[in-house]
Amino acid sequence: MMHVNDPAVVERLMRTKGCWAIVGLSNNEWRSAYDVSLYVRDRMGMEIIPVNLKGEDVHGEKGYKSLADIPAEKHPIDVVDCFVNSQRVGAVIDQAIAIGAKAVWLQLGVFDDDAVQRARDAGLDVVVNSCPAREGWHYGL
Repeated sequence: MMHVNDPAVVERLMRTKGCWAIVGLSNNEWRSAYDVSLYVRDRMGMEIIPVNLKGEDVHGEKGYKSLADIPAEKHPIDVVDCFVNSQRVGAVIDQAIAIGAKAVWLQLGVFDDDAVQRARDAGLDVVVNSCPAREGWHYGL
């Protein structure tokens, strides 16, 4: 079954201050994650944590190689923002469930119906095929 985003969930995630793990965020300025993560941090006021294969720091924020590497006692994750392709997002969603994240946000063009259902079954809020920087104008952010 195709997921339909709930506008109330989108607005709540965008307005409620929290910690967003940005999976796929690196120092590559040509990737959309680079600018969108700045929007999430600087316009929405969220704490961001870069997650990338090298574990490199981005925008002066400490980076990690996986969601499991983020110290949960210091940074409980509210939203996992997924800048990975559709073939890889299922594994990221499974990690988000395992670490106790509250929500997953799949960026534009990222789909995996089975993984989305697993997230919903685990009680996570889910946003699919959307970008917080594009949604922000709806909410005056």
